[in-house]
Amino acid sequence: MNKTYLLYALVICTAFVSCKTQTTEAQKKEENKTVSIEYSYSTKDLLNNIKTLSSDAFEGRRTGTKGAEKAKTYIINAFKEEGVKPLGGDFEQHFTFGNYNAVNILGEIKGTGNTNKYFVLSAHYDHEGVKNGKIYNGADDDASGISALIAFAQYLKLNPPKYNVILAAFDAEELGLKGAYHFVKDNTIQQRNIVLNLNMDMISRSEKNELFAVGTRYNPHLKPTIENFKDLGKVDLLIGHEGIGDGDNWTNSSDHAAFHKAEIPFIYFGVADHEDYHKPTDDFERIDNQFYQDAVETIIQVFIQLDTLEL
Repeated sequence: MNKTYLLYALVICTAFVSCKTQTTEAQKKEENKTVSIEYSYSTKDLLNNIKTLSSDAFEGRRTGTKGAEKAKTYIINAFKEEGVKPLGGDFEQHFTFGNYNAVNILGEIKGTGNTNKYFVLSAHYDHEGVKNGKIYNGADDDASGISALIAFAQYLKLNPPKYNVILAAFDAEELGLKGAYHFVKDNTIQQRNIVLNLNMDMISRSEKNELFAVGTRYNPHLKPTIENFKDLGKVDLLIGHEGIGDGDNWTNSSDHAAFHKAEIPFIYFGVADHEDYHKPTDDFERIDNQFYQDAVETIIQVFIQLDTLEL
C-alpha cells in the first residue's frame, strides 16, 4: 500500500478526531454553564461598595494613611450593618512593622455545626496610595475583594454557615503580606482550628472572563469542588497558576501565602494581571460589572459546597 496515502489518511483522521474532541469539549463547557443567576447578595450594594472604596476620597488606602483609616471605618461599619461580630471583642487587630502602624479588620460569624473549626474568608483593603501626585485607587486590587467580603456578610446573615467564619480584611498586603502573616501568627484562634482560607484578590475584570482558583494542587481534597463546579454567567472558573504547566505561579502571590506556609489549606480566587494593574488607572470605571457580580456569586457558591465537607 502507498505510504504517502497512509500518512495522508492518518493526518485526515487525526484532524477529524481532534476537531471532534474540541467541539465536544466546547459543547460540554457550554452545557455546564448557568446563564440566569439569582444572586445571594445585593449586587447594588456590591457595586456601590467597590465604587466608594476605590474613589479618590480614600486616597489609595495606603497602610498608615488617612485614606486607610477611612477605609477601615467604612469596612467595620459595613460589617456591623450586616450583623457581623468582632473577633475576640474588637474588630481591629493592630500591629507594627518598620515605620508602619497597621490594622487588620476581623469579624466573626458563628457556625451552626457546634464546632471549633473556622473558615477564613480574606481580602486586603490597602493599596498603593498616592505617588507623584496620582492616586492609585485600586478598584480591582483589591477593593473588589473587600466588597466581596461585605457581600459574604450579607449572605451569611440570612444563611448561617456550618463552620465558624472569620471575615478578614487584611492590611499591608502590598508591603509584603504583613497583615496576613501577623494574623496567622498571632490571633485568638489556634492555627489547628483554621481548616480553610478562601482569599480574594483582583476578581472584578478579565478579558477572557476567566476566574482562577489556585491551591487544589496542595489540597487535593478540595479539587473535586472546583473541577465539578457549574460555571455561572460570564465566569469561567478554572484551576491554574499553581506552578504546573504554563502561566505564572500564584501560590505566594497574595495573602493566602501566609496560610499555605502554615500548612493551612487555601484556595485563592483571582484574575490575570491587566493593563491597569498597579497603575493609577485601576479605577471603578474599568471593572466589568457583570463579570464581577458573577465572580462573587461563583465564590459564594463554591463556599456553600465547601461548607458541607468534613474538613
